Amino acid sequence: MSDRPRRVTVGDLVAAFLERCGVRAAFGVISIHNMPILDAFGRRAAAAEAQGLPAPIRFVPARSEPGAVNMADAHARVSGGLGVAVTSTGTAAGNACGAMVEALTAGTPLLHLTGQIETAYLDRDFGYIHEAPRQLDMLRAVSKAAFRVHSAETALGTLREAVRVALTAPCGPVSIEIPIDIQAAEVDMPASLAPAEIALPQPNAAELDALADRLAGARRPLLWLGGGARHAGDAVRRLMALGFGVVTSVQGRGIVPEDDPRSLGAFNLHGPVETFYATCDALLVAGSRLRGNETLKYKLKLPRPLYRIDIDPQQHGRAYADDVFIAGDCAAVLNGLADRLDGRMTVDPRFARDLAAARASAETLVNDGLGPYAVLVHALQQATGRDFVWVRDVTISNSTWGNRALRLSGPRDGVHALGGGIGQGIQMALGAALAAGDRRTLCLVGDGGLQVNLGELASLVQEKANVAVVLMNDRGYGVIRNIQDAQYGGRRCYADLHTPDFATLAQSLALPFRRIRDIAGVGAILEQALAQDGPVLIEVDMVAVGPFTKAFAGPPTEKVLA
Repeated sequence: MSDRPRRVTVGDLVAAFLERCGVRAAFGVISIHNMPILDAFGRRAAAAEAQGLPAPIRFVPARSEPGAVNMADAHARVSGGLGVAVTSTGTAAGNACGAMVEALTAGTPLLHLTGQIETAYLDRDFGYIHEAPRQLDMLRAVSKAAFRVHSAETALGTLREAVRVALTAPCGPVSIEIPIDIQAAEVDMPASLAPAEIALPQPNAAELDALADRLAGARRPLLWLGGGARHAGDAVRRLMALGFGVVTSVQGRGIVPEDDPRSLGAFNLHGPVETFYATCDALLVAGSRLRGNETLKYKLKLPRPLYRIDIDPQQHGRAYADDVFIAGDCAAVLNGLADRLDGRMTVDPRFARDLAAARASAETLVNDGLGPYAVLVHALQQATGRDFVWVRDVTISNSTWGNRALRLSGPRDGVHALGGGIGQGIQMALGAALAAGDRRTLCLVGDGGLQVNLGELASLVQEKANVAVVLMNDRGYGVIRNIQDAQYGGRRCYADLHTPDFATLAQSLALPFRRIRDIAGVGAILEQALAQDGPVLIEVDMVAVGPFTKAFAGPPTEKVLA
């Protein structure tokens, strides 16, 4: 046998390297300028199928480039791995940019592979089809970093560096453009495809000692958890056992199961909770940016002293002044503090009771504002239990109850459009469902948001994704109407939409469909809908059911009072 290395295309090299990185799903839109990569995916999947094995990488054909990136984003959030999206160059890469902004906002480790025209014509301003002048500049603006592969020989090195950057905290999406002639070029298959190792920054021991000394005297200590602490659940539980209470950002939901009585969940800005904050004598913020829409635009009165932990040193002092800041991996810092505080804390015996009372008051406020939809929330919780993935688009229902009311049990069970973009829910639900395996994925959308990317319902059906879509249909942009009523003298314009008959639409897609017009029957309809495998569309006719008790007119800037 020859000892000469096997010759493969760069497309094959890309596929093999991603498999070595643990990637099991990729999402995209096929084009003449990414075919060598997708041909490699397809051939490798066919070879595995011939041996009775699953595809090394399951490729999902999206209906749009932003849809593909949203799918990859959610898949990464739920799986904890690297998301992968494949687009063409030029207009297609531009189409992906909005979804890249969402992944960047959420800190999602994602690799965006985009094609590029032949190197002979690149950057020469010939008006070549699919070329976008300064495409790399565009991608750098919406990515953590952006690279170009300049030759077949440098492809693996560029891939390794791009994946390293994407997975290095603070994580983010990274783009690589690969010219079509380089994708098709042949190279020797390397002896090793191992990705670069990523080391987590460890905290300074002396700083841990000093912070532990400060916390040791606290009698009512509270821990605020953000998305950067999703992997730190064991350390969090150690601190809770010492007496710490917990509150989370929306991105940090489920780090502690939300039915734990020691947790406020994500009820972090209601009046009873702010009153409770005033009784706390220490706040430890781990992996959270204390975002404006979760802190009343930074006016929420948080406990003092305020200590902060973040892997990104640049978070020091942002939004709120820190009394102490420690740069390092949240799990390492929290475990280090738990080691140093063991046996040293004497927590007020009334603290846990007061926390539970604050949460109960906040939950009552939310439920009182829902009117008939409180029944829907309860029925959804009953139907799904504790083991489900909860994906939400930007819609009134998410802002009023979806971001907080349904209780999550795991740190990767919640996915939402963190950047506030409408129309990303269906795509995110598909990506989340493929990462969630046999667990049911529940997706909350509005009729306005659904119509932004209506075509991805076809992707949902084609992939047989285990997603139940709860469509809150008020026949327009309900939140815009409410804002116009509250701030523009009731002058309503451009918020009413021509809305499809969703039953007919679902039938045309072979998508199972249920409609809720009477909230009293919601339990039976949900039970029937969730009993079947695969996708289902459940429309809640909000015109028939009626309005919320309290109109939602945008993110609150003042606390919700009891």
